[in-house]
Amino acid sequence: DKNIPVGRISNSPYKFSFTTMRILLTGATGFLGNNLLRMLLEDQHEMTATVRQHSDMRPLQGLDVEKIECDLSNPTTIVQALDGIDLLIHSAAMIQIGWTKLAESRLINVEATRELAGAARRKNIRMIYVSTVDALATGTRGRPATENDFEPAKPACSYVVSKREAEQAFRREIALGLDGVIINPGFMVGPWDWKPSSGQMMLAVAKRFTPLAPAGGCCVVDVRDVACGIISAIDHGMSGASYILGGENVTYYELWKRMAKICGSRPPVGKLPGGINWTAGKVGDLLARCLAQEPLVNSAATEMGSLNHWYSSDKAIGELGYRIGDIDAALADAWEWFRAYGYA
Repeated sequence: DKNIPVGRISNSPYKFSFTTMRILLTGATGFLGNNLLRMLLEDQHEMTATVRQHSDMRPLQGLDVEKIECDLSNPTTIVQALDGIDLLIHSAAMIQIGWTKLAESRLINVEATRELAGAARRKNIRMIYVSTVDALATGTRGRPATENDFEPAKPACSYVVSKREAEQAFRREIALGLDGVIINPGFMVGPWDWKPSSGQMMLAVAKRFTPLAPAGGCCVVDVRDVACGIISAIDHGMSGASYILGGENVTYYELWKRMAKICGSRPPVGKLPGGINWTAGKVGDLLARCLAQEPLVNSAATEMGSLNHWYSSDKAIGELGYRIGDIDAALADAWEWFRAYGYA
């Protein structure tokens, strides 16, 4: 394996009291899931990970993890694998920031969550569901949003709608007796971003000069801090509770400049004006109708980019001992990882 920085994966500031467990993890080949898997293996837990038939297996290479093949559109195989499991962590999801594929997003994000939560309840297994801050309302610099803020909702794109509905389905199972905890991560950065996920933004800033950044902002967090917060929730998270695991609230313009400095590329010179932002989104929608495939730039994505996705992690800090690390260090580790693995 390459000598990749892993930060607090080996030197976690958290102290946990739980004993070694058998844990089933969905989304282990994804960004957060892979970081979480590596931490849980360091804690000597017995790990089982779900994989799709055509999954990229590089994220699991060299890791002592049992693999079960499963498609979240038909989660029956996961339900069968719950026998003998002490904990279920469901971090897999379909991310579609657009107006298309709502039915598919509901099938994977909502129905799979409902099925898994129901099975966990019947088998008396604790379950941690990884949602997103996009299921919550937006905040402001003066008043970041909390776990109790749901309105006004974000644009009703496929991802937002399906993740909000998934949380509602999960809470219904909690009301029926499920021992469940909801995690709402912010915009994560760091190493082991295989697809890549949020790293697409950093790679775009590095590879081409983009003079204008989106007008909004996000809650940037080291993915390893989120993984630590989830591990703390195993032992300390209250059943039925939601926890925002966020970090530093910054504008995209500020974030892109910091990314450019680390990557050695030209930084943006300003924010995207509203008129250009609106036009770009509508052009993307038109292309979606003409090409039968929705581009990454569409009106849902441009609307989301104009919002300030700013959040408070005070509840997690108080109840989970959650800690927020240095975001620039996380960006530097992400860039080093991308270079080492040939992405940049």
